[in-house]
Amino acid sequence: MKQRIITAVAAAAVFLPIVIFGGLPFIAMVYLIASVALYEALNMRKLKLLSVPGIISLVLLWVFMIPEQYLGILDSINYTKMELFLLGVLLFLTYTVITKNRFTFEDVAFSILSTLYVGLGFYFFIETREASLPYVFYSLFMIWATDSGAYFIGRAIGKRKLWPEISPNKTTEGFFGGVVSALAVAILFSIFADMEVSVVVLLAATAFLSVFGQVGDLVESAMKRHYNVKDSGKILPGHGGMLDRFDSLLFVWPLIHLFHLL
Repeated sequence: MKQRIITAVAAAAVFLPIVIFGGLPFIAMVYLIASVALYEALNMRKLKLLSVPGIISLVLLWVFMIPEQYLGILDSINYTKMELFLLGVLLFLTYTVITKNRFTFEDVAFSILSTLYVGLGFYFFIETREASLPYVFYSLFMIWATDSGAYFIGRAIGKRKLWPEISPNKTTEGFFGGVVSALAVAILFSIFADMEVSVVVLLAATAFLSVFGQVGDLVESAMKRHYNVKDSGKILPGHGGMLDRFDSLLFVWPLIHLFHLL
């Protein structure tokens, strides 16, 4: 626990000021975090980032994450994100032939899905920051409250296992405790921040986001269990890897936009 707290404080001291500052330093930081997260995902399947498919995945990730305000970069070469992504798919498939199926169709599917999984979440992180700093902090504190509430309430009164085949330590009581904790954060934000929606809408959205945030956590847990990995990485002592820290938010940031909260 001591190591987790030290790492969390040190990471927050670097992460939060850059989030507040925004602009290109923020975008560069998100690109770096996403690149590490993609490396961790590929590494679970023993695919190397410094390889032909790894580099294709990384380039596709960077293209996919180009913010709306910088899409003129692609206009200058007369390509869209979708066209470049389709080109990447063709390169992946071509590589299966070149390697005589040592790089398989399953590897292609995993590489593409990992790129979308990581890229979608972090793209909407950038877009959320561009649209509203309060919603960035709302998403962060809401998920931190969900995780903390689920952990402490689960430890205190948890008896019924939530999904033991995927994450044996999570409990149903902790799950609902996480949602209640998230709702408490939403109430505070509705009082002290301009969230641009009514309290009722914010509370309803928060309940859904807290649930889907925990689903995001379970998705990464299922992925790790399938590939027999304890943590996605070791870059954050006591916390694991970037995917371990951002798995819930990778679901939450796109949903903030899909729910039209901004």
